[in-house]
Amino acid sequence: MHWFVETLRDNPSLAIFLTLGLGFLIGQLKYKSFSLGTVTSVLLVGVVVGQLDISIPGPIKDAFFLLFLFSIGYSVGPQFFHSLRGDGLKQVAFACVLCVFCLLTTWIVAKIMGYNIGEAVGLLAGAQTMSAILGVGTDTISSISGSPETKKAWIDVMPVCYAVTYVFGTIGSAYILANLGPAMLGGLKKVKAETAELEKKMNQGSASADPNYINALRPVAFRAYKAEADFFSEPKSVKEIEDYFLQQDRRIFVERIRQNGKVADPTPDSMIARGDEIVLSGRREYIIGDEKWIGAEVNDAELLDFPAEQISVTVSKKGAAGKTVDQLRMTKEMYGVSIKSITRSGASLPVLAQLKLQAGDVVTIVGLQSEVNAAAASIGFADKRSVKSDLILVGIGIFLGGLLGALTIHFGSVPVSLSTSGGALISGLVCGWLRTQHPTFGRIPQPAVWLMDNLGLNMFIAVIGITSGPSFVSGLKEVGFMLFLMGVVCTTVPLVLGMIVGKTIFKFPAAINLGCCAGSRTTTASLGAIQDAIGSTIPAMGYTVTYAIGNTLLILWGVVIVLLMS
Repeated sequence: MHWFVETLRDNPSLAIFLTLGLGFLIGQLKYKSFSLGTVTSVLLVGVVVGQLDISIPGPIKDAFFLLFLFSIGYSVGPQFFHSLRGDGLKQVAFACVLCVFCLLTTWIVAKIMGYNIGEAVGLLAGAQTMSAILGVGTDTISSISGSPETKKAWIDVMPVCYAVTYVFGTIGSAYILANLGPAMLGGLKKVKAETAELEKKMNQGSASADPNYINALRPVAFRAYKAEADFFSEPKSVKEIEDYFLQQDRRIFVERIRQNGKVADPTPDSMIARGDEIVLSGRREYIIGDEKWIGAEVNDAELLDFPAEQISVTVSKKGAAGKTVDQLRMTKEMYGVSIKSITRSGASLPVLAQLKLQAGDVVTIVGLQSEVNAAAASIGFADKRSVKSDLILVGIGIFLGGLLGALTIHFGSVPVSLSTSGGALISGLVCGWLRTQHPTFGRIPQPAVWLMDNLGLNMFIAVIGITSGPSFVSGLKEVGFMLFLMGVVCTTVPLVLGMIVGKTIFKFPAAINLGCCAGSRTTTASLGAIQDAIGSTIPAMGYTVTYAIGNTLLILWGVVIVLLMS
């Protein structure tokens, strides 16, 4: 045991990776629907490891935190800048209001309870489940006046307060929005009915209300059939066959034909007669088991041997951004192509006819290779699978953002700056937005963004846990159970006020209102709970814009709360 402890003390990087691995393992454990989550688990494991009195020198904590903030900015940058104009402004205003509620509620509670700066920062971070506030708060505390001993005490108590208030911040938010929210907005039954009506309205297209839009993740299939039913008693053109499906609110395409033993790609005017074999493409539920009108399915390897492709396309073309899904579907480039899914700021959106596409959205399309490539070129930039990341952008972006954040403006005797962490966040926002304007520039694949996000934040949290471990128990005794109750207040009050304001002032439909509250608080778990409760993915339409704004403001509140308390 002595050798083990001394090894960790001599090699603190091993202690960090031990904390990271055990934290992720514990974070995956669930009891029914309860889970500590990765970040809290990493922090608590770090506190336990920190009891071994391990010193971690150097800037490793700050380096990983800057990487995390840059990745967050890069992810939400397109949505952040797009939301500052056009249809998103209403949701931007709401997100700002709710984030201000979060800040003011915490500040008022901290003042009433006589908390110090570190306790206020930890309370804000935990109650609003924004771990990054700890890092920004640490940077800001380091820049204000005060004795080194006092500032160290503030910084040491921050993770204690965060851990005490985070659990309810996560679980409580999901419960309030998924259970209390519908009750406040007219009752669950009324909310469900209103959401179903909104979904029906959003799914009305110019040509047809295509049920394919509702369930976006159903797979597209390619099947071969022999044309031998009565439908083909007279030859039918490809266009007539596809129109026949469209009249039934189904989008199915004729992709290939075999006539007189020869395989060919059809045109709309190609004629299909009895005895011909054809390949149909469309959603699986409309292709399989539909033999009565056409004929038996055939297993024809040659007929089905053609390149089909599924690719993700970043919306960047002006002609595509601003179009509804229905308008995009009706363009000639989308012939034969199905939309499988749409994501915005990492959240999956319902593929409804009247959903407007925005620059930076990622649309996954499926079809023949040639058709998909033509469609992708009309939408934006095809994000071909690649493992390469533009690390030039990452390095220079964080460096320039940090320089910007290091600039300090003095208001009297009070120094004010974004801090290097705030600068890295702003740099990420700009770089993410530039990516949508110039899609060949600054590519970072989504798995790489995920790694930067999760590894960056949890490395930072692991170091915080290890370094604060020796003082954690005494700090917990100091803050007491009352802090947990104050965390409940700081979590609940902004969400309740937000739902009231969303209903009475912004006039949001209930589902959008709940999604906006979840997004403004950046609580993804709450979004899932809301969608399960009301049985719809519509709340995601209120989540994406507000998530981009909330992620930015709540992190910057780490600077503001320190200045307000000091």
